[in-house]
Amino acid sequence: MYHDFFGIDAPPFKITPNLGLFYSGGNRGAILDALHYAVANGEGIIKVVGEVGSGKTMLSRMLESRLSANIETIYIANPSLSRDEILYAVAADLGIPCTGQRTTLIVRELQNRLIEKHAAGRQVVVFIDEAQAMPIESLEEIRLLSNLETSTHKLLQIVLFGQPELDAHLNLPQTRQIRERITHNFHLSPLAKPDIQNYLMFRLRAVGYRGPDVFTPEAVQRIARASLGLIRRINIL
Repeated sequence: MYHDFFGIDAPPFKITPNLGLFYSGGNRGAILDALHYAVANGEGIIKVVGEVGSGKTMLSRMLESRLSANIETIYIANPSLSRDEILYAVAADLGIPCTGQRTTLIVRELQNRLIEKHAAGRQVVVFIDEAQAMPIESLEEIRLLSNLETSTHKLLQIVLFGQPELDAHLNLPQTRQIRERITHNFHLSPLAKPDIQNYLMFRLRAVGYRGPDVFTPEAVQRIARASLGLIRRINIL
C-alpha cells in the first residue's frame, strides 16, 4: 500500500473537502480572512467567483467552520430555484411555515423572525452555491431579501459562490440593482506553478509524510500544464 510506503495516515489528494487539508497559499488564506471579517461585520451581499475546481466549496466550508456560535448559516445547494422557492427555502430553515401562505406574509414573518434573532445577538447568513445557475428572477429575490434590515444593521447576510458566468449575469441591465448591493468581490485564481509545488507538499505533509520532496520540477510542470492550476484537477492527477 502506498500509505505505508510514504508513511501517511490518509489519502492526501481526495477531491472531497477536508478542512484539515485547507491550503492557505495562492491567496486562499487571505480571502478566507477577508470573508470572515465581512460576514462577522454584516456587510451586505458578498460574491466569490472561481472556475470549476478552484476551491470554492472548501472555502465555504472553512468559512462556516470559523464563524462564531452566534452566527447561523443557511446553505442553499440548489440554485435553480424560482424566486418564491428561494424565499421558502430561507424561511423553512428558520422554522417559518410556508404551506398555503402568501409570499407577502412569509416575508413579514421572516423579517419578524430575523428581528428577534438580531435582538438576541444572533446573525443569519445564507450561503448560495453555484450561484451562476440562478434564474435572473431569483437573483432579484436575493436583492429583496438583502433589503431586510433595521435602521442600523442588515438582518440577512448573503454570500454568493459561483463560476465566472455569475459575473456575466450580474453585468446584465436587469441585474444592475443587485450588482450595486454587492459590497465585497473575491476571485479565486488558479494556482501558479510555485504554489502548485507548495500545495502538493503541503497535502503530503498534512497527512504525515516526512520525507524529501516527491515531485520533481518536471513533474510539477506537467501537473501545472494539465491542471491549469485548478485544485480539483491537481487532486485528480
